Parts: sequence; C-alpha cells; structure tokens
Amino acid sequence: MEEKLLDILEEVCEDDVVREDMDMDLFEEDLLDSLGFAELLVKIEQELGIVIAPSEVTRDDMNTPAKIIALVKSRA
Repeated sequence: MEEKLLDILEEVCEDDVVREDMDMDLFEEDLLDSLGFAELLVKIEQELGIVIAPSEVTRDDMNTPAKIIALVKSRA
C-alpha cells in the first residue's frame, strides 16, 4: 500500500522527490495545493477504495508523505 500511495503522490505532485524525503512539507515546497489535495483524496478513493472526506482532515494532517501514508493505513 505504501508504494501505491507514493505512486499516487508522485503523479499528483508531478515530481518523484516525494519518495526521497518522507517528512517534506508538500504544501511549503509547492508540490501540493488545494486542487492537488482534492485530486489526491479522489485518487486514494479510486485506487485504494479508502474514502477520506476533505472535511475530515486538514492540510496539517496530510502535509507530508509520511502523514499521508499513516492516515491511509489507519483507515484501511
């Protein structure tokens, strides 16, 4: 699941640097914005079947690859 999430992140952020630093703040690095965030949630639902409503999480809950992976694993 972790590898699939990294694939999704790489696609949404359009950069493979997301694999290099799991604690990188994706918003501060301009790799993710509000539209990308919504796209990420949609792709997680489509490809992994895990629904995360935008109202359930904040940017701070999902601003690094490590946090995204932990959150999705906790809902699997």
